[in-house]
Amino acid sequence: MLFRNIGTCFLLILLISPTIFSSAFSNVDIRWAAKKRHMREKVRKMFYHAYDNYMTHAFPHDELKPLTKTFTDSLSELGNLNLEHLPQDYNGSALTLVESLSSLVILGNNTEFERAVLWLSENLAFDVDARVNLFECNIRVLGGLLSAHLLATDSTSRLVKGAYSNQLLLLAEDLGQRFLRAFGTPTGLPYAWINLKYGVMENETTETSTSGCGSLILEMGVLSRLTGDPRFESAALRALRKLWSMRSSLNLLGTTLDVATGDWIEFSSGIGAGVDSFYEYLIKAYVLFGNDEFWRMFHAAYIAVQKYFRHGPWYHEADMRTGKATYWQLTSLQAFWPGLQVLVGDVASANSSHREFFHVWERFGVLPERYLLDHQMLHPTEKYYPLRPELAESTFYLYQATKDPWYIEVGQSIVKSLNLYTKVEGGFASIKDVTTKQLEDHQHSFFLAETCKYLYLLFDDSFLVDQNYIFTTEGHPFPVTSRWHERLPESYPPSNCTFAKVVWLLEKVFALLLSVQRGSA
Repeated sequence: MLFRNIGTCFLLILLISPTIFSSAFSNVDIRWAAKKRHMREKVRKMFYHAYDNYMTHAFPHDELKPLTKTFTDSLSELGNLNLEHLPQDYNGSALTLVESLSSLVILGNNTEFERAVLWLSENLAFDVDARVNLFECNIRVLGGLLSAHLLATDSTSRLVKGAYSNQLLLLAEDLGQRFLRAFGTPTGLPYAWINLKYGVMENETTETSTSGCGSLILEMGVLSRLTGDPRFESAALRALRKLWSMRSSLNLLGTTLDVATGDWIEFSSGIGAGVDSFYEYLIKAYVLFGNDEFWRMFHAAYIAVQKYFRHGPWYHEADMRTGKATYWQLTSLQAFWPGLQVLVGDVASANSSHREFFHVWERFGVLPERYLLDHQMLHPTEKYYPLRPELAESTFYLYQATKDPWYIEVGQSIVKSLNLYTKVEGGFASIKDVTTKQLEDHQHSFFLAETCKYLYLLFDDSFLVDQNYIFTTEGHPFPVTSRWHERLPESYPPSNCTFAKVVWLLEKVFALLLSVQRGSA
């Protein structure tokens, strides 16, 4: 049964008020304290090995090539599988530094954080002739700048007084204004690609993904709230509403679509690449902004996923029109799903799926990009592991919800594998083939933004004490604050009492889980 333990709702409550259970957990994990401290320091060393090599060999370019100790200006390559229309004069935007800002704060290095903030304030500019993927630039650059601005201006006084005057917010606003040009379509769904200097290029493709046009609301919404300019959130919300209106009668969506016509291109979808963060941003937008519309979308979408995609602990893909299975495969991006399930209290399902992902990790030493469930074999061409964070992310969420020390052991295993198979003298390298452990010359920025961050938080969550954060799909923390809620839902209790908030949230969670249980019966 889904309701055997009210503990299944712990993390959702902790998101809103992490102090409510502090006394209950005060004597937990005492014998694990030494191990957690030891593992925390291992992760700290991992982060700085990656960061220092980037700063030495790649900065101010985008990402590090750790095998050759050189760099790649990769912002224009993200999502660009065929490496088309690459710019000639683009020399990087310090992408990895932007992605590392919140991680530096979480690791307690305010000195380096301030140095990085001031460098970016004086040197970063977006008036460059570079064609970029809207989704990737949004979650990595815009999200990184906004999160760092919020950390720079909160009550902890991390920066020297007078050193910061909202420079990162001004950069974020400039970038957001460039994004707005992508939304000029008949449907309101944004183009997947824009040129930062010139906007949408002539003959630009009109194909995009569900994630690409449905995962903009957190960053664009926060930008509107910080600047007072409603255009950013309005554009993202219009796109999200249009996308939701295109769902099938089963409340399923496809993977790719045409932004000009509003027609689906690929009808098969799942919870992995091309769709994943769409689900994630519905629930997180609800927590961050308090709009019941996001909850209603998520509620319907989650029930449909559990009904049509789930097969035991696994999730296959299905046709959005019929609900019939199409592809039986595990993809590494699916490993975020248990973390999302923890947010809504479905910890039993989260634990079940997480254990299966970890079994695959144990089999290969890392998590392959694609594994064919129906044949119990690796995909013949997608055998790589690019230092992805999703399994570490879900491990962190499940440990926060359960305090089960087994998840500490999972984290220890992940750290051991990363150091054994991917650490090189010049940083951390991606794995080209998980069977041979052949390396690829690329250290992705998300290794510092997410992988190291979630592992560090697994072993040391002191950053979260007395704080409420939502992490974006790129691992950038946004504070949960009532002043960002457009309005409190009509059913919200008038009292400011934390317990009243918890009861109200539990009612919603239990209603969702009951619907899932009935749908799978």
